[in-house]
Amino acid sequence: MRISVVGAGSWGTTLASLFSDRNETILWARDPGLAEEIALRHHNPVYLEGHRLSPSLRATDDLGASLEGADVVVVAVPSRFFRNVVESARPFVPQTADVVSVAKGIEVGTGARMSEVLAEVLGADVGRISALTGPNLAKEVLAKQPSATVLACADAERAERLQRAMTTDWFRVFTNRDLVGCEIGGAVKNVIAIAAGIGDGLGYGWNTKAALITRGLAEIARLGVALGANPITFLGLAGYGDLTATCSSPQSRNRHVGEGLGAGRPLSEIIGAMNMVAEGVTTTPAIAELARRHHVPMPITRKVAAVLGGTLSPAEAVLQLMTYEPGSELGDLVPMVPPQG
Repeated sequence: MRISVVGAGSWGTTLASLFSDRNETILWARDPGLAEEIALRHHNPVYLEGHRLSPSLRATDDLGASLEGADVVVVAVPSRFFRNVVESARPFVPQTADVVSVAKGIEVGTGARMSEVLAEVLGADVGRISALTGPNLAKEVLAKQPSATVLACADAERAERLQRAMTTDWFRVFTNRDLVGCEIGGAVKNVIAIAAGIGDGLGYGWNTKAALITRGLAEIARLGVALGANPITFLGLAGYGDLTATCSSPQSRNRHVGEGLGAGRPLSEIIGAMNMVAEGVTTTPAIAELARRHHVPMPITRKVAAVLGGTLSPAEAVLQLMTYEPGSELGDLVPMVPPQG
């Protein structure tokens, strides 16, 4: 296959390097200098300093050239830039190409998932569109540490074809037909990771983190099912797997943001010191609005949104969550499980 990866951040670069070992792959970088560094010196000094890339990986700052003749187009730009980049790419995306989103966010204003943005902007049938998501920290994948991910697509045959193209000895790609569930899992886990980071910044331990991960998973499942997802999806890589990694790893940008907030640092200072996007900062208000629109209770998400918005301190958010009426642990989740027999 000829694969075009649009976006030379840490994850886009990692995937392009991984794919280029088995497929003709070209990476588009907005910055001409960065494209040259990747193409000629096989490294990305901005987002992956000290990590070598595949010598067969090509890179360019010419968007049209990067998409020419592509069999697969992988869009790896943050959700807040996603629509604009896809609109710029639209004239060059081959009509027969499979299109894969690897962005884990919800569009502000519309509440759209990235696959929905792709379908709208490209005028593409949903069967052509996939989402790659899971517990995938870029530097670990680039270092060829054993990892697994999930490729979600409504078209099972297309998903299997992409699975074969993307799987390696250390990067295992599983398929799932639940595009909604996989995208919601990938987006909402960033919100819960900010909450987990806040707990770290406040000095709390593993009891707190376990509670946040577990109750956060309940929130993810509630919203996903309200939007038509299969509840079983959230027990897999796109749900529990991604949530665990993002809430626990020191490499997690969203957990890092939360940790800074919990330690008393202003959000502007935390973001200003980062050279990569923490999707949860942009996505949290969009997810909170999506939950409100669909009448889905998401108390952790609401409190994270309030902390990010500056209307609640981290300590006040914890106090409010701990005095929130707990009710039955699984009472609202049991009806989600399909009846047996």
